[in-house]
Amino acid sequence: MKKSVALLFALFVFITLFAQEKSVYEKRIFVRGTDTLRYRILLPIDYKPNKKYPVVLFLHGAGERGNDNELQLTHGWKLFADSINRKKYPAFVIFPQCPQNTSWANVSVNRNVQPYQLEFLSAQPMTITLNMVSQLMDSLLFSGKINKKKIYVGGLSMGGMGTFDILWRKPEFFAAAFPICGGGDTSKAAVYGKKFPIWVFHGADDPVVDVKNSQKMVASLQQAKAKVKYSEYPGVKHDSWTNAFAEPELLPWLFKQHR
Repeated sequence: MKKSVALLFALFVFITLFAQEKSVYEKRIFVRGTDTLRYRILLPIDYKPNKKYPVVLFLHGAGERGNDNELQLTHGWKLFADSINRKKYPAFVIFPQCPQNTSWANVSVNRNVQPYQLEFLSAQPMTITLNMVSQLMDSLLFSGKINKKKIYVGGLSMGGMGTFDILWRKPEFFAAAFPICGGGDTSKAAVYGKKFPIWVFHGADDPVVDVKNSQKMVASLQQAKAKVKYSEYPGVKHDSWTNAFAEPELLPWLFKQHR
């Protein structure tokens, strides 16, 4: 009995401390008309209002959708919240949350096969949610608080697809991108390929989003003369973000990029 109580107490302490760690990302909402975007924002450490900072936009995967303004911090938040990284790379970090039953990009997904069969519907307008993200980023730019030459975007799985989608829709906006286990419309690579460097990540044995989606995007970017890096992890399945976030050169590479 005592052991059970001790374990429950330890679990409670762990959850409390974990929630406190995540609280460095402030809860915000962005409203335009009848649409609302929930997001979390990490402010630069020792933030100075009269200084302009880089900004990182990160798009989560399908499993983190909702309206709790919590789940989107499931993956990746620790990398940017790390005290050493915050001091070395002071920046705004934005984690928006995509509502249930919506997505960042217009993608038709056949879940009856594995890996999923994907069709990227680029002829359709930007999704309402990604459009809200776009407007949020524009508002940050207009605020005068960010360095317009150092705006970055990345995402995993559904968010990797959203990354590729927003790149061709806002080709003059970003300075670098890091899509993880995603995919996109290869015909759009030439729109933004020469604009900024891109580092693509994928697990070679991904059973959900076929690694061929990233391979095709990389080939198209190379054909477009893009500055593209590609990291494919042998034996890794859909959680290739774990490997990507552990790359020691990811943040140094990202924050040295500028328009």
